[in-house]
Amino acid sequence: MDARTFDLPRYLSVLPLFVDLNRDELTRVAVGCHLRRLARGETIFRVGEPCEEFHVTVTGQVKLFAISPTGQEKVIELVGPGNSFAEALMFTGKPYIINAQALTETLLLTVERDAVVAEIERDPRFAMRMLAGISRQLHRLVSDVEAYALHSGVQRIIGYLLRDQPCDDAAAPGAAMTVSLPVSKATVASRLSLTPEYFSRVLHDLETAGLVRIDRRDVHILDARRLAAYPGR
Repeated sequence: MDARTFDLPRYLSVLPLFVDLNRDELTRVAVGCHLRRLARGETIFRVGEPCEEFHVTVTGQVKLFAISPTGQEKVIELVGPGNSFAEALMFTGKPYIINAQALTETLLLTVERDAVVAEIERDPRFAMRMLAGISRQLHRLVSDVEAYALHSGVQRIIGYLLRDQPCDDAAAPGAAMTVSLPVSKATVASRLSLTPEYFSRVLHDLETAGLVRIDRRDVHILDARRLAAYPGR
């Protein structure tokens, strides 16, 4: 994707946050946006830096993470194409409380706070869409905390593998699918609050049970219904 010919208003129009804006409104917001092409491993922001904008992953993968006092990394979220991050923090006037890094070559759209505030002042309904988006992110975080507290490691891994599978398909006898891990197994493991060794061991056990076949980052699910009913889950 060539950032030089990127149609910002058109791209904004397909994002849930901006989908109801007309062309003039989208053009105004686009003035407060800019694109960044990031190399793998490049830092987007660090803890303590001013937060005066939010971001959308256009292509690639972004890792949101924290570092413990002992230096251990905890992945909080993996942000793929079309998803945004840092909206809520942008309104607090406080610095970033987590770190963000590009895991792959990434095209990042940054939306300045002033452009968002100006649109809210023009149309308060825009604030409601912002709140809806922030609420969805909060719901995901609450679900994560619930999973860590109530679900076993095996349950978390199977839930991750089946996360995009409709319930009806998962229940169909013999339903097969392939899940391509967007990042390394170690990163996915951290996202699920598991060690890389445990994550790999569970995948190996599922493969031995004839439920999946592992091919590097591709996890071929041989029978989604059987995997969903796996005793370890």
